[in-house]
Amino acid sequence: MTTLDTDISDARTISKIEKASESSRKNLTSKGASVAAVVIAVLWTVPTAGLLISSFRPEADIKTTGWWRIFVDPSFTLDNYRAVLSGSSQYNLSEYLINSAIITIPAVIIPISVATMAAYAFAWMQFPLKNFLFILVFALQIVPIQVTMIPLLSLYVDLGLAGGDAPGGGFYTIWLSHAMFALPLAIYLLHNFMSEIPGELIESARVDGAGHVQIFTRLILPLMTPAIAAFAILQFLWVWNDLLVALVFGGGSPDVSPLTVQLAALSGTRGQDWHLLAAGAFVSLIVPLIVFLALQRFFVRGLLAGSVKG
Repeated sequence: MTTLDTDISDARTISKIEKASESSRKNLTSKGASVAAVVIAVLWTVPTAGLLISSFRPEADIKTTGWWRIFVDPSFTLDNYRAVLSGSSQYNLSEYLINSAIITIPAVIIPISVATMAAYAFAWMQFPLKNFLFILVFALQIVPIQVTMIPLLSLYVDLGLAGGDAPGGGFYTIWLSHAMFALPLAIYLLHNFMSEIPGELIESARVDGAGHVQIFTRLILPLMTPAIAAFAILQFLWVWNDLLVALVFGGGSPDVSPLTVQLAALSGTRGQDWHLLAAGAFVSLIVPLIVFLALQRFFVRGLLAGSVKG
């Protein structure tokens, strides 16, 4: 085959690829795809919109008509939010909202702090059994949380961290549990991102006399902002919406129970108070929604970083 034939063959191949790409682009941007995206978005949003509308409706309206009646007979009130946040009802959710914040913030900071240092060690330091230990950490992700709860709770009792005399009112056990459950995924995600940093940057810093601490704090951490923010969102959403871990390791005590525990009690023992449940549920929803919207620009970029090599 001559050079001219080879060039013609390559040109035809490139033309076929471009046509296939153009066809795929048209399929993805067709009217049918747009309509499907809008339908999915509407179906996804309707329950949240119904919850928001119900939370502002009077008690009598909620118990007698559906939330869609607001379009023909609008009636709004702030009494539901006053009841659940001011303590004028039997359930004062403001205290549990504070508990949720006290639980969530350390439960996000602790695993990120440990995971970033561990990921740096696995990515840029040499020590015995490094690959084996990283595989072991990665394999811990498949261990169900439910399997570890009884042994972990027994360990807390033996160490004096659980029970009526537990220091910190039981927050310590919830923080440690969430941190341990989050570390395998955190180390894996941050390691993948960190290993994509060009080695020349690390070597240049070492040539300039920087040690591991300086490289980690001045070079690695600023570059890892998207990955750290992505995991922080995941961990925040997980801990904020958690019920099982807080209920098991907090013991159900009102002093350490988060908002989810009280909402479960509200729906189970006072299921007829739909007006309070709607307001309380939206109070629980609005905080993670604000966090996600504030950090969403880091989310996809941080999750996909390091996922493709080459």
